[in-house]
Parts: sequence; C-alpha cells; structure tokens
Amino acid sequence: MTTSLADHLRSLPDESLAALLQLRPDLVVPVPADVSALAIRAQSRVSVARALDGLDQFTLQILDAARLTRDPAEGTTSTASVLAMATTGPHPPAPTSVRTAVNRLRALFLLHGPESALRVVESIDEVSPYPAGLGRPAAELDPRAAALCADPAKLRRTLLAAPPSARAILDRLAAGPPVGSVPAGALQAPPVGAEDDLPPDPTNGGAPTGSPVRWLVDHHLLVLVSGPNKASATGAVELPREVGLLLRRDSGPLGPLRTSPPPVATPPREPKAADSAGAGQTMEAVRHTEALLEQLAAEPAPVLRSGGLGVRDLRRLARAVGVDEPTAALLLEAAYAAGLIGEVDLPGATTTRYGADQQVLPTAGYEVWRAGTLAQRWEQLGRAWLTMTRQVGLIGQRDDRDRPITVLSAEAERAGAPAARRAVLGVLADLEPATAPTPEEVQSLLDWRAPRRSRGREAAHREVLTEAATLGVTGLGALTSYGRLLLADVTATDERGGDDPLGLRADAEDGDGTGAVRALDALLPAPVDHFLVQADLTVVVPGPPDPALAAELEVVAEHESAGGASVHRVTPASVRRALDAGYSADDLHALFRRRSRTPVPQGLTYLVDDVARKHGGLRVGSAGAYVRSDDEALLTEVLADRRLESLALRRLAPTVLSTPYQVGRMLTALREAGYAPVPEDASGAAVLSRPKTRRAPARVSVTTRTLDPLTAPKLSMPRLLGVVEQIRRGDAAARAARRAPAVVRGGAARTGPAPVHTHSDALAVLQQAVRDKALVWVGYVDAHGATASRLVRPVSIGAGYLRAEDERTEMLHTFALHRITAAVLED
Repeated sequence: MTTSLADHLRSLPDESLAALLQLRPDLVVPVPADVSALAIRAQSRVSVARALDGLDQFTLQILDAARLTRDPAEGTTSTASVLAMATTGPHPPAPTSVRTAVNRLRALFLLHGPESALRVVESIDEVSPYPAGLGRPAAELDPRAAALCADPAKLRRTLLAAPPSARAILDRLAAGPPVGSVPAGALQAPPVGAEDDLPPDPTNGGAPTGSPVRWLVDHHLLVLVSGPNKASATGAVELPREVGLLLRRDSGPLGPLRTSPPPVATPPREPKAADSAGAGQTMEAVRHTEALLEQLAAEPAPVLRSGGLGVRDLRRLARAVGVDEPTAALLLEAAYAAGLIGEVDLPGATTTRYGADQQVLPTAGYEVWRAGTLAQRWEQLGRAWLTMTRQVGLIGQRDDRDRPITVLSAEAERAGAPAARRAVLGVLADLEPATAPTPEEVQSLLDWRAPRRSRGREAAHREVLTEAATLGVTGLGALTSYGRLLLADVTATDERGGDDPLGLRADAEDGDGTGAVRALDALLPAPVDHFLVQADLTVVVPGPPDPALAAELEVVAEHESAGGASVHRVTPASVRRALDAGYSADDLHALFRRRSRTPVPQGLTYLVDDVARKHGGLRVGSAGAYVRSDDEALLTEVLADRRLESLALRRLAPTVLSTPYQVGRMLTALREAGYAPVPEDASGAAVLSRPKTRRAPARVSVTTRTLDPLTAPKLSMPRLLGVVEQIRRGDAAARAARRAPAVVRGGAARTGPAPVHTHSDALAVLQQAVRDKALVWVGYVDAHGATASRLVRPVSIGAGYLRAEDERTEMLHTFALHRITAAVLED
C-alpha cells in the first residue's frame, strides 16, 4: 500500500516532526496550515534545493544511489539496494557510513518510508535531473539506443570500435554531466574529398567515418535530443545511462566515494606565531580605517548619481592613507557596514530625478567607536565584515551595463556573501588550530562539504581568504584564536535569533566584552598613557595610545608615522591649534610634564611660550570684520602686508583695522600669512573653540540584522513543539471540515438526517442541542466573508450569541447568531 508523505508525517510523534522543522527551518516560514500543506512545502523545488545545498558530497552520492536503484514500476528502493550499489566500486565505503548517510536523508525527509520501500521526494529529479552525472535510461531517449543497450555484448563491441576521438567524447560525458552541445557542422556529412582524412570504421567494412559526434549518434551511443534549427545553431546530445554505467565499470557507478573530507597536506604552524601575526594586522586595519575616516571628515567624498564613491575619490583616499585601492575599498565597506560612515545631503541640495546630492562622512557612531579600545574597535569591524551582504571583490569590475562597480554602490550587493565567508572560515575552524591550508586545499574541502553551494564560487572564496588576512582574522594563513571566537559568536547569535529577537541575552552576556575582544586584548600591547619627547620636538608613543592620550596628541602635535611606536611632532601650527582649542600655555606645559617620561626639552618650552605670547595679540570682529590690537606697530605691519591686499583693510583708528569681508575669511588670511589672531565676541572676550566637524546621521550596523538573509532563523525545541501543535490543530480542523455535512459546508444536501435550511430551524436545532448537550455541526460566515464549519457542543444561547465548546481543542467559541447559516446534529 502506497503511503504519501503527508500520511507519513501524520504518523510521526511530535518530537520527530519538530526535529524535521529544526533541520529544515524554511518549512515554518510561514507556518503551514496543516500537515498536507507541510508535506507539499517539503516536496517543493525551493525547499528541496535548500536541503540539498547543505549536504556533503558523500551524502549526495548515496542519494543518487537511491535514485538509480528505484524500481521503475513501484518507484521505491531499499537500504539494501543502496548499500549494494555504493559498495560495488574499487574502494567501497564502510556499510555503517552508507547507513548513516541514508539515515540523514530520511531525517531530512528527502527519503521517506520504511527501509524496505524507500521513496525519493519527486522534486529532486527536477532540481538535479542527472543522478550521479548519468543520463536518462535509453528507453526514455530512443528505441534504437534502447535496443543496443538491451544487448550487452553488442554494446561492448560498439564501444570497442569507437574511434579514439569519439571515445574521448564518451569518457568526458560519462564523467558527467551526460549532455553536451554540438554545432550543426558536427552532425553533417564530411565534405567531398575529405573522407581520406577521417578514421576508418571497422564496423562498416573499413569505410571512413564522419565527425566523432556523428559517428556516435549514428551508432546510437549518443542520442540527439535537440537538433540545430533556425532558432539555434547548435544541437544537444545525451549519453544513455546504460552506456555511462558501462564506461564507469572501473570507478563504480557513483564515481569515487569519499566518506570524509580530503586531507590537508600543510602541517600546522605555531599557534602563538599565527595569533601574533594576526594581532599585528588588526592594529594596521584599525589604524588605516581611522585614517580613512579622518580623511573623509577633512574632505568629504561626493556620492555619484548612480550611487557609491567615484574611482578618483577611492584613489585619493588610498594614496593619502598609504594603502592600495582594494584594501581601502574593503575597509570603507566594513566601516559602512559597521555604521561608522554614511551619506548626508549637501546644504541646499534638491532632489532630482537622479537622486539627491550627497556626501559620505563619518557618522556620530564614529566618535563612540574611536573612544573604544583597539580590540573593541577591531571586533566591530570584523563582525560587520562577517555579516555584510557586500562582495568587495566585485569593486573595480564591470556590471551588466559595462559600468564600473564602485565602493558602496548597489551593484556590489550579494545576498550570499555572509554564507560564503562563514563557509570558508568554517573550513579553517574545523582544522587543527594554526593550520594554514592553501587556497586550493580550502576549495577542495568546500567542494566536499557543500558541492552544490561551492560550485562556481571559487573566486569569491579566494577573496574571502584575502580579506580575512587583511583584517587580521587570519594570521600566516591560519585562523587566529580570536578569529575563531568571533566566528563562533556570530554563528551563535544568528542561530539564537529566533529565541532572542530583542538581543537581550547578548547584552546580558556581554559584560566586559566578547570572548574575541578579551582574547585579542591579551595579544595586543597594553595601551600606554605616556610618551617620550625628544630634543628635535618629536613625540614618540611607545605603544598604542589610550583614547585620552590619543585625543590630546591629535590637538597638540602633528602625526608623522605609525606602527608599534607612533611618532608625532610638535610644531608652531600644532601649538597654535591647541591654544585655539582652549588650552593655555600653562595647560600645555602641565600636559607635557604629566605625559612625558623624558625631561621636557627647553626648546619645547620656548616654542609654547613664544606662540602663546603672540597668540591673541590680534582681535578680530565683524564690520564686515575688524582687527584690533594695542600694538600699533603690529597693525601697521598688517596693513602694509601685500599678502593681505585681498582683504581691502582700512585703518579706522590707531588700534583698529576693518575689512568688508566676513570674520572667517579674515581669520584664514591672517593665519596663512603667519599671524596668530584670536576671534572675539561683542563684549571683547576671546572666543576659543575647537573646529566643528560635520557628521553624517547615525546608521544601524548590519550586525544587528540577520546574518544570512537566505536562511530562516532557527527556533528552539519548545517553540518548534508549539508550531507542531498548531499544525496538528489545523490538520484536525481540516479533517473535521471535510466530515461536515454538505449543507453545512455550503454544498448540496447529503443523504442521512434531513439538513436544516432556514435560520429559524437552525436555532431550534441549537436550542435542542443545548438541552441535550449534543454535538452539532455549525455552518457560519466568518469575519472575512468566507464560509466555514465546526463541530461543537453548544453551551448557551443568549444576547444574540451562541457559546459552544470545541471538544477537540477544549476551547470555548462564540458565534454571532446572525452569521450562522446551518446546523445539523452529529450522527
């Protein structure tokens, strides 16, 4: 007796059904109405393809064995038949491995039924039409090919007679896939006079043959499934399954079987060396990212009309920071994904049909990021890189319209990018710590673990390895200890997304940082709160500065070089900048005494005092603008300075000069000429302030969103059991509705008890059911205007409502009497 998948699912206990939903979470998005709907969804092409994408090569080969051993009449196979086919090759796998693969396929319900009568889900043949790379049976392709394959001896003789060029074609098609396209000329007769150049045909008295493909088609070893026509200049041929199996007699019908991933020949490195190399790269990645964002703050990059940053802007930023363009593109994309940069409309810009004029600037979140520790800043970048749906390797290539793909443009969006990064890093994580496989070894491992997903993505996987090395996720080619922790944390966050939608559990577990942050902190040099001032006024910071020291150095010194020990220099311009920001000379002297571990050079003290003495000697206000000073000789010098002729200065008094231009222009011109003016307000008080920096609006980091948009969130077992209960109730309701009398369902009357057709008769039946506590079928119109039916036990009637209990769910329902269309007592 044939059992459908829906019947098989109904017979399962709740725990087994919940286990299926846990293995295939896409089946509950949305929750099926009943078991029949669940079975239909489980057999759909999309759901089956997702299930197949997660299978390794060996399990897929065992599934192909089940497909190849199906009985043509019954459409079933057995575990014994699968085991017999899988163990016929030269290097057969262990029977336990085959049974484990079969059990996994049954758990996913790609195979269902008892072991003696296993059924393959039908849509698998649509998703993968050629099991094990073999073609269709000859009987389905061509009667003449079927007649040839029915005679094994004749088939072997024909194969042996095939010319070498034709045999090469057969061997290539036998390895899979079994179909190929051929141009029209390959199927035509040879030109006159060229017969002598063709190989002889022993089966035809030594006469010359045509092309190899034509020879194979004429001898029915290949079947022409579509010929060239006006619409297409090429045809298609297919290798019959029987021919392919005969050609595989030495390797087995399923090809080489490998029950475990291929080994990695590269020996492991020293874990400490890999971690140290990776930690050094994290410092470079964070430093370069901060430098890129500072460049954007100083000179915002315009957004192209088509979106993204221009090639020139990327080149300018890369040159200013001292990195190559691919590295700059990667860091900008990661910073954008982390919410550190964003777009802001230009002042006065208007929206056009092409979009609004915008610039890319650091966001308010950049200030918070910069105040964190080095490990925290790297962790935010690394997490954003792991979760962003951007394929950075596409930047610089051409899109379908032959336009360059630029940084932050929509053309670089790829929904499968996060899954590709997790797959590559997952391969490294499953190896022995500090193992650094070659890119080819990584690709071979991916091909075994998920061949359907890795096929055609070789370039993307190499890009992941390069980007991981640039960001410091890997060191010396091996996954670092903190990179392993970051990957595990991101994966765990994604898997528990269904149980913790608000992120409360992650916040509670954060404490003093994630495991990756703590592990990286232990590898990085401790932040320093001091520096060394040398006689040439250079300031050497012997390690990464803490946030407070970094903020002070940004104001009082010019950055010269970075590395394990960064170098800064104190200049008159930097001292003037500090004085403009509100520092006094005494404050600067105290800062250098407090922070320096070496004696403060006398030259630095003289420099600070000299710049401070001149600072504020000029006062600027608005006339347009004015400049005043108690030093009349200084004003005379300013008035005579040819570099300031553009200001059109006029002496209003011995101590006052004025200009028709605004204060900002006067301040800039005076400072460029080497003077040190200070602005003042209407009361004459000096106005000291830091320069204002524009910031883009705050953006949400991609790390707060689902990691893989192609994967449904995984639910916990209690929630899955609740979903199963909901599906069971829907199934019971559907079965009950099918048992309802036809008049209640809105159809024709049925045989048996006379149905009630009027509303008054329905009320009489319901009142009698209340007195007798009898079961009654109630037909009604729901709030959406649809007809429905339910088997209930009426409890009371009053105030225009019927209150009745559903014995199946033990729930009390209320029906408006005017919506009831029929009522029939249960037989």
